[in-house]
Amino acid sequence: MKSSMINSIKSLPPLPKTVIDMQRICNDPNSSISDLVKTVEKDPMIVANLIKAANSPLYGLRREIVSVSQAVSLFGMSMTRSIGLGNSVRKLLNVDMEPYGISSDRFAEISSMQGSLAYRWYLQIDRAKADKLFLAAFLQETGKIVIASEIIQEDLTTNFKSEIDMAIDIARVERSYAESTTAEVTAAIFTHWNFDREFVQMIEYSDTPEQAPEELREFSTVLHVIKNLIPINAPLSERSVTQGLKIAEVAGLNVVALQNTVNEFLDKLM
Repeated sequence: MKSSMINSIKSLPPLPKTVIDMQRICNDPNSSISDLVKTVEKDPMIVANLIKAANSPLYGLRREIVSVSQAVSLFGMSMTRSIGLGNSVRKLLNVDMEPYGISSDRFAEISSMQGSLAYRWYLQIDRAKADKLFLAAFLQETGKIVIASEIIQEDLTTNFKSEIDMAIDIARVERSYAESTTAEVTAAIFTHWNFDREFVQMIEYSDTPEQAPEELREFSTVLHVIKNLIPINAPLSERSVTQGLKIAEVAGLNVVALQNTVNEFLDKLM
């Protein structure tokens, strides 16, 4: 990783107090949804983003959500934390995604798509794994913000954007310009913020899941599938869906459940 990017990560400010409190509450078995609601209500930005997410077709909630308590009750504590954390992270990192050819809003939408698809796929298989995968899938592209900043500073936006637009292997393009991939940079960011090693490694090995520790290989493989199904330059395109399903099949994952989930997404987004 370039020294300039390492320095950028080391200089990141701490996570907001509200997000730290949300983490603490979700990790405390004695905490309740009402505890989380009280904490979320202290941060107007998290409230706005949570309500917006709750009313998005991505999450398939069946009625209009107008309050924090409704949203937290329907999402559950784990997903609420993930959404609050994801939006806070993007705010801290001052998002400019021009090198990837998308707006900051589109980047947030794609991150939400990745998290939601992973969650709804694995909800048919294992609820505990689905909760872990939602957070990791929702945040796995965070490193792109730091890479984009590096590309802008080096005045390489035009060339980088041109290659990304046509790329099948986005990680290869990133490495050729930034000497690192999104997975590696994201892992470094969350190591800086003292996230647990399991979470960091799930993302760190998402480009090379066969190299992941055995107990995390399934999670890293799922993240690899998700980023191929919903790449930043062609989310849920025919090519991307074909490639993602093929990777899942070769890895021995539940392709039927995945295909059903992809079909539901395509129906909602049409």
